[in-house]
Amino acid sequence: MDTKTTYLGLTLPHPFIAGAGPFADSIDNAKRIEDGGASAIVMRSLFEEQIDSEAMATHKAIDNHAESYAEARSYFVEPIEFVVGPDEYLENVRRLKETLRIPVIASLNGYSTGGWLEYAMKIEEAGADALELNVYYVPTEERESGDEIETRTVAMVGDMKKAIRIPVAVKLSAFYTALPNFARRLEVAGADGLVLFNRLFEADIDIEQLAVISQMHLSTSSELLLRLRWLAILSGRLHSTNLAVSGGVHTSIDAIKAVMAGASAIQMVAAIFKNGPTHVGTICREMVSWMDEKGYDSIGQMRGSMNILRSPNPREYERANYLKILQTWEG
Repeated sequence: MDTKTTYLGLTLPHPFIAGAGPFADSIDNAKRIEDGGASAIVMRSLFEEQIDSEAMATHKAIDNHAESYAEARSYFVEPIEFVVGPDEYLENVRRLKETLRIPVIASLNGYSTGGWLEYAMKIEEAGADALELNVYYVPTEERESGDEIETRTVAMVGDMKKAIRIPVAVKLSAFYTALPNFARRLEVAGADGLVLFNRLFEADIDIEQLAVISQMHLSTSSELLLRLRWLAILSGRLHSTNLAVSGGVHTSIDAIKAVMAGASAIQMVAAIFKNGPTHVGTICREMVSWMDEKGYDSIGQMRGSMNILRSPNPREYERANYLKILQTWEG
């Protein structure tokens, strides 16, 4: 069975990747991930705010500035909230590349074009095989339009591709008015891959303490459904940009669905937390067994077989499915 896949120009023995998280924070953990069967590993994100903060001499200088300008304090996260600083991040890239046999994908998290592009070049120099650009952004100003946000992101990707030679993937949220159009614009700007989707961590409210609460909730297989729909739509529309799924893949059946919808890579985080690094190899073997039983010769043969262009019922991804469900539901 041929399980090879191509993602971001990298030929991988299979599509299962350890997604962005703490797995690459230490060499020992990264080795466990590699030994568990992952075909590549994505590092925890280095945040734009970290790099901006680093550029301002010392944290004391930031505090002094904040005392003069009340709004300034909101721009920066206290350093203790960051696991590693920019310099440590680059050193970790080097150490991972020296130790691991699998590709190392670095990650930058930001939303504006700025001095942090310099760190993309430093990440490339440190030896990263590719870069994942996580464009997490929550618009709160009524004056800011969706087109402005998309145009800024497209420009950021274009600038990134001009600055570095390694492949760039863009990790998106699902909340864009016309995602196929935006995805195509990113492809034209040079994005080598799109990762579907970033999980937006929802804020809760403590009504007694009058405080905003943020908690980490690991994904479940139910979250895959949103990703399947957009994988199926985009994989039938994009020409040169690979798609990866992130969130909701916990079983071999989840993985098969993602590949059928058009995924070239499957990023796993929660499933590894819950089941350990060897779960990657287990899912891969189970998928191969299923494919062999069904007569598939390769991952490539299965990929995209249920996308919007090849599905026996392509309208199920569109408004028709919505109408059918609401009209036939009886509660």
